Amino acid sequence: MKKSRRSFIKKIAGSSILLGAYPAGMMSCETNAQPLKTNAIPFAANDQINIAVIGCGIMGFNDCSTSLKVPGVKLVAACDLYDGRLEHMKELYGNEIFTTRNYKEVLDRKDVDAVIIATSDHWHDHISIAAMESGKAVYCEKPMVHHIDEGKAVIDAQKKTGAVFQVGSQRVSSIVTLKAKELLEQGTIGQLNMAEIVYDRQSALGAWQYSIPTDASEKTVDWKTYQGDAPKHAFDKKRFFRWRNYQDYGTGVTGDLFVHLFSGLHVITSSLGPNRIYATGGLRYWKDGRDVPDLMIGSYDYPETEHHPAFNVQMRVNFIYGSGGGSHVRLIGSEGVMTVTGGSVKVERHVMPKAPGYGGWDSFGTFPKATREAYVKWYKEQYPEPLPRMKDPKEEEFVVPEHYNSDLAHHMVFYNAVRTGTPIVEDATFGLRAAGPALASNLSYFELKPILWDAKAMEVV
Repeated sequence: MKKSRRSFIKKIAGSSILLGAYPAGMMSCETNAQPLKTNAIPFAANDQINIAVIGCGIMGFNDCSTSLKVPGVKLVAACDLYDGRLEHMKELYGNEIFTTRNYKEVLDRKDVDAVIIATSDHWHDHISIAAMESGKAVYCEKPMVHHIDEGKAVIDAQKKTGAVFQVGSQRVSSIVTLKAKELLEQGTIGQLNMAEIVYDRQSALGAWQYSIPTDASEKTVDWKTYQGDAPKHAFDKKRFFRWRNYQDYGTGVTGDLFVHLFSGLHVITSSLGPNRIYATGGLRYWKDGRDVPDLMIGSYDYPETEHHPAFNVQMRVNFIYGSGGGSHVRLIGSEGVMTVTGGSVKVERHVMPKAPGYGGWDSFGTFPKATREAYVKWYKEQYPEPLPRMKDPKEEEFVVPEHYNSDLAHHMVFYNAVRTGTPIVEDATFGLRAAGPALASNLSYFELKPILWDAKAMEVV
């Protein structure tokens, strides 16, 4: 195990993967876009890329901070509908930063090359399309869209404009995800039969009970603009600062977290998505006015493809105390189990039995003596060398290097594409194929029925 870990770290430590600049071939599957059909890329390898952040909430500040760790990236503008966040942008990045409540003023600026869109979900499609049509590269937070039927317009805009467009689910670019993909393709755990995927949170902040500033009011918040195409309500600071709790602006558990799980799974398995979806759950603890569940369990049928036979997925997100918290993907195969976390891949090997058993808790014990003796003789002739329980009792674990940052890797993929036009894996098509099953899980939950999903066409059947 130590040798495997050392060789893995040595292999990647000096590689482009660690920098988030992996070649597109490593991610080959039908979800990939073709090389970008852009106009001439106006950046040399060391040229500065000027960025703007639209939506300066939790992920807006996080994405901005991560982007500025990429060499040659500079923040020039920020947009938000709460004045306090714009003030804080200037506190962090200087008074020369252009700030506005109007995202169109950002898109009109000639000095902005790329935008980070980290608004509430119901604004993603509108701003993404407008940004691409304005000639900007776009990094859009997940889920790519608020409703499934908004996805095709985003895909069409990317194809029409040739814009660099990447969805912000960092698992897609993580070396952990890529290592799991490599091991699965090598047959390390044999035939994939099922996956168990968990993302649990055990805190109030994890359950979206975000802080609300004391100065929140209609003077400091542009509530009218914020509502956009959502149903209209009187000003409610909880709806603005805790928007994930409301279907009008967010996508609940599935859009926030299931979409991460689908994104990583689709890379590892080279899958386009499931063909049958059923979700259940409920609002069990956080009865704070939200209209989305705090516990969701989804079951998914993945069809046979050229990459793998059919398999099943069980997915869970839980905001209830006592489940332990954390996230992992557990891939169960015919010859082993692979457990993928944010920082490691662990493989435990086994062999599924090919011979029927006898003895123990079995009908064998109900046979008369002569029949049991005849059965044992027949069994040994048919199966002279029963397979051992474990082909390789040793475990293997691959751990990322110290200080590795999958967020930074994902952002570097984006800025490499802006500079060179290299393909984006998590483009608009991939984004809809991850968001689609997640949002269809909401449909299943609220409509109390299974949903059939056409992963290739990216639509509910």
